[in-house]
Amino acid sequence: MATPPKAAAKTKAPAKPKAPAKPKAAGAAPNALQKPLTPSPELAEIVGKDMLSRGQVVSKVWDYIRAHNLQNPADKREILADAKLAKVFGRDKCTMFEMNKYLAMHLK
Repeated sequence: MATPPKAAAKTKAPAKPKAPAKPKAAGAAPNALQKPLTPSPELAEIVGKDMLSRGQVVSKVWDYIRAHNLQNPADKREILADAKLAKVFGRDKCTMFEMNKYLAMHLK
């Protein structure tokens, strides 16, 4: 039996050197997650009246949820809203994935 001919070895192209990261200017505008926003009166009852970035708002809302034991014990992804959160969410419960959609409506 004849052995099949060996395939030619493939050669990789040399990797292109990466360009160095550009340093941000000292006066550069913050990105969308870092931009300070004003919460609505309903959201301000939970996070305070000060201007906060989206990340800070989400963190404070999670602190509030944990402090008031508002996660569904059977499904931790589900948030059971109390009176204050129901004003923000517009419903009695939502998932953690939907929460940011409702928070965005209360940030200007």
